[in-house]
Amino acid sequence: MRNNNPGNIRLSATRFKGEVVPSKDSAFKQFSAVEYGYRAIFVLLDTYARRYGLTTIRKMISRYAPPTENFTDGYVRFVCRRSGIGADERVDSRSPRDMVPIVAAMAEIENGENPSIDDIHRGWNLFARDRGAVAVE
Repeated sequence: MRNNNPGNIRLSATRFKGEVVPSKDSAFKQFSAVEYGYRAIFVLLDTYARRYGLTTIRKMISRYAPPTENFTDGYVRFVCRRSGIGADERVDSRSPRDMVPIVAAMAEIENGENPSIDDIHRGWNLFARDRGAVAVE
């Protein structure tokens, strides 16, 4: 969270709105505000769904947190339990009903604490404005 990066997104050539460049962290991206960190998670998951056809929690998490670096099965189970969505149930990457609880669970597993739903909603609304999704109140 010190990097405003609740998803612990690693450094890469991909640039996100609100990203601090260069990052002061040698491994992870930094964002100017936490809502931009949440926006980046929503963008990544939407890209997984639209570009690669990864439209379930199992498929998204397997790419986001691959078994070579993580206990992916446990990660999937945690996100499913917290979000109430089945591992192989199709999710809509542009629906806040699906994605907000998924990202909340991901942030919890990445940081070991319950995230602020207000921060997540602000991140979703930044994402929604750019991607034509429905905003949340």
